Amino acid sequence: MAIITVSREMGTGAYQIASDVAKKLKYTLIDGPRIKSLATKYGLTPEMLQMVDEKPPSYVTAEDRKRAAALNAIELIILDLARKGNVVVYGRGGQDLLKGCRNLLRLRFIAEFEGRVERFAEREWIDPDMARSLIRRSDHQRGGFIHFYFDRDWQDPDNYDLVFNTSRLSEATIVDCIIATVKEPALKESDKSSVAVIDSIILSKKIETALLNAPVLEDYRPFTISINKGNVSISGYIVSEMQKKAAIEIVKSVKGVTSVTEDIHVVDYKAYKEKM
Repeated sequence: MAIITVSREMGTGAYQIASDVAKKLKYTLIDGPRIKSLATKYGLTPEMLQMVDEKPPSYVTAEDRKRAAALNAIELIILDLARKGNVVVYGRGGQDLLKGCRNLLRLRFIAEFEGRVERFAEREWIDPDMARSLIRRSDHQRGGFIHFYFDRDWQDPDNYDLVFNTSRLSEATIVDCIIATVKEPALKESDKSSVAVIDSIILSKKIETALLNAPVLEDYRPFTISINKGNVSISGYIVSEMQKKAAIEIVKSVKGVTSVTEDIHVVDYKAYKEKM
């Protein structure tokens, strides 16, 4: 029940490789089209999906919180599919989202910049200068998403098990290498523990989404949430006792929560600002 995650630069040909690996292994490919096909079941409109997919979230305004909740919905789609095992998670911080699962095979695809430009320009039938601009923008956006949301440098090779330079290696060679690595005994031996880890992540995301979507928590900033078999610990800051009580009740109401321990501090930033 290996879980393969794919981090890629635009124009490396990673999508075709991921598709071929999924097909040969008979794994489910979790990519943009599959997420889009399931989005409405998770309360996501096509417009909101396009707005938040692989883009850094913010939590300042009510609209920001809606977008952050929508991003959580995308992650719940990925987690629900990954829980079944035998999946290839294409982009979207899969390896960070599933951190703690020991049966992850974390892949990274890179290539020489001008080679990426040529490949992308040919694929999309666009001018090379436009391809360069789009690739730079894509790298900035995806790197920013990983840095902001997961606090990680997406280019650091220490975060991956295999890094492939598609300027140097053929697709066939890379696919064969990945398929051979999936057979690694250590990945199979780690299968049993992954479901419990994913269940905890799913519950955490559901709690976080419920808090983000609660109108009563108009000044909510994300809490730190930890879970141990349904026992939930939350900590952080909020602006009033009323909102604190409401937040605790919201957490208790989420299906799967058996108990709640809190370390929430009330800090009225507005009152403090008015005194200055």
